[in-house]
Amino acid sequence: QVQLVESGGGLVQAGGSLRLSCAASGRTFSNYAMGWFRQAPAKEREFVAGISWSGTNTYYADSAKGRFTISRDNAKNTVSLQMNSLKPEDTAVYYCAAKDKYYSASYYDTHAYSYWGQGTQVTVSS
Repeated sequence: QVQLVESGGGLVQAGGSLRLSCAASGRTFSNYAMGWFRQAPAKEREFVAGISWSGTNTYYADSAKGRFTISRDNAKNTVSLQMNSLKPEDTAVYYCAAKDKYYSASYYDTHAYSYWGQGTQVTVSS
């Protein structure tokens, strides 16, 4: 089992920044690729960003490219999402998730991830 706990959400004005963190515990963190997803009310959960187990490869949704940066620290068992130039449409509950590093399914696919955090609310006011 892998336990994931997100933090860092909150209320921010449009154009502002937030940094989300996800702390992992349980199994060896470096055995997992990680992803950030978000879900707005009445919408499907969607991929935001992903990072390989080593941190070498990163992946972003088009909506996140140029504004968000995903990173990880395997020594501290954490993955982060730096979000800049936030927009009201970024308002959602943000989740981190863990995917077995040997599982070849796409980072973009929610079904590829075995473990999920409880989520943290991000609200961007206009």
